[in-house]
Amino acid sequence: MNQISPLAFVHPEAKLGDNNIIGPFCYIDKDTVLGDNNVMQNSVTIHVGARIGNNNEFFPGASISTKPQDLKFRGEQTTCEVGDNNSIRENVTISRGTASKGKTVVGSNNLLMECVHVAHDCELGSGLIIGNSTKFAGEVVVDDNAIVSANVLVHQFCHIAGYVMIQGGCRFSQDIPPYIIAGKEPTRYCALNLVGLRRRGFSNELIQQIHEAYRLLYSKGMLKEGIEEIKKNLQITPEIQYIIDFVENSKRGIIRSRARMLFS
Repeated sequence: MNQISPLAFVHPEAKLGDNNIIGPFCYIDKDTVLGDNNVMQNSVTIHVGARIGNNNEFFPGASISTKPQDLKFRGEQTTCEVGDNNSIRENVTISRGTASKGKTVVGSNNLLMECVHVAHDCELGSGLIIGNSTKFAGEVVVDDNAIVSANVLVHQFCHIAGYVMIQGGCRFSQDIPPYIIAGKEPTRYCALNLVGLRRRGFSNELIQQIHEAYRLLYSKGMLKEGIEEIKKNLQITPEIQYIIDFVENSKRGIIRSRARMLFS
């Protein structure tokens, strides 16, 4: 049985599962779907097109499936999908999709801290930690198990790989490859995310292989040459293949190492 405050508004066309808690001054619009066991503290707004899973907690001021801040949006029917077991903290805004992709997606088991903004058509994976006031522009992709610190500004279309740690206050317009720490100004490769990898169960041998892959990648003036060196000299495990595929498929180019500019 759902617990709905008499001070909340739930549109008659909204579809609610079971055992949801909806606090005072919440607003749930039409064309919305909520699963089971979600908690909405006071003043949460769920807009048209929201598709929310189970066991999520939304804190005061969160606004989900908002109208995209994109001048190309013409009112097309799009969605915002949120998975399970997410903690969406105060004043987080997540826009729904546009005609470009049709939906914005947030996976499961994520922590989105206060004042995070997720723009239209973004695809956020699972197991993410996103720090206070970080902003994702449109169509950004974040792979699983990434950590993005506070006040990070991410340019539209960027791709952030898995298992990375991005330093607070960074701003960048290129892709962040997997397993690394990115930081400084301008944002660049700093080191492997050793603590994060060990916490995720990566062996010392595998970590050494990843380290060698980046040494080879960044030792050449051109990324294509670095990729060829990796293919020649290293055993191609799934983790190394992830690096290769990420670099080869990057549309914006990856961040540089130290002061060297890399050309793909």
